[in-house]
Amino acid sequence: MKRVHRFGGWSVCVAILVLVLSCTSIPSSNSLRIKKQIKTKSGVFLSQKFELGPGSVINRFYYDIDFPRGHIAVKSFNAEVVDEAGNPIPLHETYLHHWVVYRYYQPKDEYQKHNISKLIIAGNNGICQDDILGQYYGLGSETRKTPTFVPDPYGVEVGNPAEIPDGYEERWLLNVHAIDTRGAVDGLGCTECRCDLYNVSKDEYGRPLRPDYRGGLLCCYDQTHCKVRKGFQGVKRSLYLKYTVEWIDWTDSILPVKIYIFDVTDTWNGLNSAKHNCKIEYEVVESCKGTSVTRDRCIDTKSTRVRIPKGGYVVYGAAHQHTGGAGSTLYGEDGRVICSSNPIYGKGKEAGNEAGYIVGMSTCYPQPGSIKIVDGETLVLESKYSSSQAHTGVMGLFYILVADQLPNSSNIF
Repeated sequence: MKRVHRFGGWSVCVAILVLVLSCTSIPSSNSLRIKKQIKTKSGVFLSQKFELGPGSVINRFYYDIDFPRGHIAVKSFNAEVVDEAGNPIPLHETYLHHWVVYRYYQPKDEYQKHNISKLIIAGNNGICQDDILGQYYGLGSETRKTPTFVPDPYGVEVGNPAEIPDGYEERWLLNVHAIDTRGAVDGLGCTECRCDLYNVSKDEYGRPLRPDYRGGLLCCYDQTHCKVRKGFQGVKRSLYLKYTVEWIDWTDSILPVKIYIFDVTDTWNGLNSAKHNCKIEYEVVESCKGTSVTRDRCIDTKSTRVRIPKGGYVVYGAAHQHTGGAGSTLYGEDGRVICSSNPIYGKGKEAGNEAGYIVGMSTCYPQPGSIKIVDGETLVLESKYSSSQAHTGVMGLFYILVADQLPNSSNIF
């Protein structure tokens, strides 16, 4: 059963998201297992238009986006930034900090009014407080080369009439955070939201920032501006988030999965409280300056413990990291590897292969039944970043899909 919370709720949840957000990799011999066994339906959609000029930032929330309706199993959700002609925009021009998709319920008589006090969020099965990281899908710069396909016979169940409160209907919300780095004085600094480059000392609600807060989401909110080179000229562009959804109509042969998102900044200690506290972002301090240590050995390792309320069989796993990321691993209580996910760095200039950027994360598709997490198991999440230079506003998230049961002959499509 998904977590369902009223938005009283939601206005706070969105504000918090803005303020604090946002298995071994499958061997080639197993690749056939994740190929589609039946024909899926597919839809390509565009977000509302947003405009960006050199140095500008958008962090927008779009309610009631186009999304497949009915009782369905979502099989994949992929997205990228495109221009009005549909051309993919490279990260060194428009950096996609993140996009996330939330599911919510709204009263049938409030159609298109979006009165947030009456909306109900239907979050994932994750453990973070107040529906932080409650999205169903979400990625960042790695969006073009990170597979999201859910292997057969599994699927992300949505639109189940039994779960929708009486008098409500299911809708979807999209949050897009993008930064135009054309002409930037410091492109990496802009993408890492360094406060000095944005000339910001207060958050978007006018509250002073901590003196030790050097960069992160609090400094690159909607309509802020990152410093560009003097005299640089660039046109304002109309852009969209193009997203492609694959799905199938729900049947009893599909096995539902639970969505868990863990955060390496979670301060839960398991000693005297069941409450988790996910801070979403953190800072990596430079550790190799002025030494003879090779860059490959300059690694910052951050770890935390998290407890999963309801276990099952892992069918998918992937991490989310920013530039400088050096991989992330989720371990079981006994030290076994549940999933390791490593960054793919681009080597060129074209969209999907931008040099210096994380353009993909490796994913895990374990053999059925090979990776099981027990109810209440305490897991260890580890996130590594290069510390050959400082990084601000980095993230160390880990996504897994977990099924209650294994497929049998009646579940095979």
